[in-house]
Amino acid sequence: MSRIGKKPVEFPAGVTIVVGKDNVVTVKGPKGELKQAVDRDMKLEVKDSHLELVRPTDQIRHKAMHGLYRSLVSNMVKGVSEGYTKQLELVGVGFKAASTGNLLDLALGYSHNIVFEIPKELKVTTSQEKGQNPIITLESVDKQLLGQVCAKIRGLRKPEPYKGKGVKFKGEVLRRKAGKSAGK
Repeated sequence: MSRIGKKPVEFPAGVTIVVGKDNVVTVKGPKGELKQAVDRDMKLEVKDSHLELVRPTDQIRHKAMHGLYRSLVSNMVKGVSEGYTKQLELVGVGFKAASTGNLLDLALGYSHNIVFEIPKELKVTTSQEKGQNPIITLESVDKQLLGQVCAKIRGLRKPEPYKGKGVKFKGEVLRRKAGKSAGK
């Protein structure tokens, strides 16, 4: 049996979980509201301050979905209560980032600036301190959307293995390669 699926999803005071028709789970909290459709075979039982997912059989399909949906609902609960934050670091000479509203203006060493539109569900801030690399901070209640947007921004200029230039996550350790060996 799925170890993750068996664990109940605890939710703090101020967070409400409602299971609607067609197994659509709605989680409301102080930071916002999220919805997730859960497979119709899974049974959701909301008790005092926790939610349990019960699978009907031990079929491979049901086993696969048991832990998945438990993790998705758990991420929703954490998102509406605490929120998620990711930071991206621009490493490279002349790399800059500026944000105005939902637009992120990036200078990543190409002949032109890249203007990236951030979804309205995310909050973006940029900072540049003297002697430090520019930092892009993204905040959201939706973990999936946050990860997707970060991956797209990182994909605009992935870190290269020789000098480490590019867009990387704050604290990410890059696998570096040795350059050319000098003469014989």
